[in-house]
Amino acid sequence: MAKGDFGQKLADWMRGRNGSDELSTAATLLAFILLVINIFLHTLFLNLVAIALMAYAWWRMMSKDLEARENENAWVAELMGPVRPWLHNPRAAFAEARVYKHLKCPECGQRVRVPRKKGKLRVTCPACHEKFEART
Repeated sequence: MAKGDFGQKLADWMRGRNGSDELSTAATLLAFILLVINIFLHTLFLNLVAIALMAYAWWRMMSKDLEARENENAWVAELMGPVRPWLHNPRAAFAEARVYKHLKCPECGQRVRVPRKKGKLRVTCPACHEKFEART
C-alpha cells in the first residue's frame, strides 16, 4: 500500500456519511466520563450505558441520512440554549457575561445582547424592531 492510500480510502469510505458532529462528540465525551467514574465504582450498569453511548455516537457518525442527523443535532443545540457557550468555552462565556446582559424580546423571543451597568435602556429588537425598556 503506497503512502497516503489508506487516508484516501478512508476519505472515500466516509464520503456521504455524517461524520462527527456536536451530538456524537457529546455522547462520546459522556461515555468517557462514565468510564472514568466506573473505574472507581465497578458497576455493570455504567459500563453498559457507556457502551450504548459509544455505539450511538458511532452510529451517528456512520449514518448516511444526513438530513435526519442534522435535524437531531439542531434540536439538541436548541434544547441546550444558553448553556451551550458555557460548555464550549467557559472562560470566554464568563468574560462575556461580565460585560453584557442577554435579554429576550417580549414580542418574538429573540435574544438581545445589551451592555451592563448602563441603567435603564430603550432596546430595539434586531429581528422584529420591537422597542422595549430594560435595566442593565
